[in-house]
Amino acid sequence: MTQAAFIGIDIGTSSIKVVVVDPAGKLLAVARSPMSVDVKRSGWSEQNPEDWWAETCSAIKQALSEIDGPEVLGVGLSGQMHSLIALDSTHQVVRPAILWNDVRSSAEAAYVRETVGNESLRRLTGNPSLEGFTVTKLLWMRNHEPDLYGRVSHLLLAKDYIRFRMTGELGSEPSDASATLLFDIVRSKWSGEMCELLDIDSNVLPPIIESAQIAGRVTKSAAAQTGLAEGVPVVGGGADNACAAVGVGVVAAGDALFSVGTSGTVVAPTESPVTDYGMRIHSMRHAIPDTWYLMGVVLSAGAALDWWRRSSGSSGFNELVAEAWSIEAGSGGVTFLPYLSGERTPHADANARGVFFGMHAGTERAHMTRAVMEGVSFALRDSMELMTALGVNPVEAVAVGGGASSAVWLQMLSDVVDMPLRTVAPSEGAPLGAAMLAAVAAGEFSDVVAVGNLWLTDLDAVAPDALTRGAYDDAYGRYRALYPALREMFASGGE
Repeated sequence: MTQAAFIGIDIGTSSIKVVVVDPAGKLLAVARSPMSVDVKRSGWSEQNPEDWWAETCSAIKQALSEIDGPEVLGVGLSGQMHSLIALDSTHQVVRPAILWNDVRSSAEAAYVRETVGNESLRRLTGNPSLEGFTVTKLLWMRNHEPDLYGRVSHLLLAKDYIRFRMTGELGSEPSDASATLLFDIVRSKWSGEMCELLDIDSNVLPPIIESAQIAGRVTKSAAAQTGLAEGVPVVGGGADNACAAVGVGVVAAGDALFSVGTSGTVVAPTESPVTDYGMRIHSMRHAIPDTWYLMGVVLSAGAALDWWRRSSGSSGFNELVAEAWSIEAGSGGVTFLPYLSGERTPHADANARGVFFGMHAGTERAHMTRAVMEGVSFALRDSMELMTALGVNPVEAVAVGGGASSAVWLQMLSDVVDMPLRTVAPSEGAPLGAAMLAAVAAGEFSDVVAVGNLWLTDLDAVAPDALTRGAYDDAYGRYRALYPALREMFASGGE
């Protein structure tokens, strides 16, 4: 009997991931193809979109080979946010993609702030002008690669490029478009006013479709390259953080998502657009109609613990975490700022750096390990505190990522943010969310809530320990005081 299935594809920075799921939510196959990042200069980060396509084809074929002749009913896509893919009038890639973590466009980010003004940015886009956003990368091309910029006829994001290669159709959807700084998150359309202020031709921007809307069908050429059947529907999909939230059931006000991977994020859906006056936290459209979300970003989460593992000479994470658990909350007064690559929320400071503070003759590696884990947890609490100040008050949250797989870190995070946390299965995150959107578009389910009710299962759950709250509040106070005291030194490079 033919096995019906949905496919979810995530265009990540370190890998392309493909999941295949049957209509009942059974995970039939998972495949990955690794990706590398080209760093031509300090602060630059690029990938070749053609490599995305080649590795996507490889991962799809690998996944399909694990199943006996599946009937794919739909394909959903998620992908890294912000990254710039520029095409010419013949739909050829003009230059390698400039990625989300590329920080070459500081001058252009400042230009947007000066030209548009923070009040108009908040009104029009809900977000500050930072190097990560797509428009600053496009302006960098205009300033530094005028010949290439003159060839640009179409602007796409990562997952949108893969959809174009699969279907021949150009398009984007609200959750990813929100990350360009050219999208009106309130009216859910490209902002003509932003384009006019920045002298950008709005014709380069693709049509907007809904995340769970069929955007095109697999072409004969793409079928030959991927192993998919010609004519399989491909949906709008969503940004990786939006799809990750869908993939764990974080789709309504009152829900929240804590992700502790290489980086860290906090996502909280809202029923209407909510923006911070100081734009210290991001406001985006969700991959669900008439839903938005607030998002805080911690650039070094699991990456901070990985750095400490390598620097401290530890044999592995389990050894470090076991040592950390032997230390009481507060790390014996040691405080760690996890700003190894600068920080996004709430400081938006590319110059910020990692700091250990408060060591003394009795400080041991275990204190410092716990301080690293607490520092990342405090950075996530920063985002939650901003959301609470804006009237967004989740009652519980789902935790994902490597940090959530650690019982020690899961309990620590619950205590620090004073919120019950749970984990769910499957734990495939963004590609699973993309597959859910495909299942809705195919008419198999009425909405993503219905998909989640069938596909997702709760695993572990923890509640905050009231006995540690005081110690964490004191430690968080020390953590909060440290950045302002060092901000000028960060700006001067420590001189």
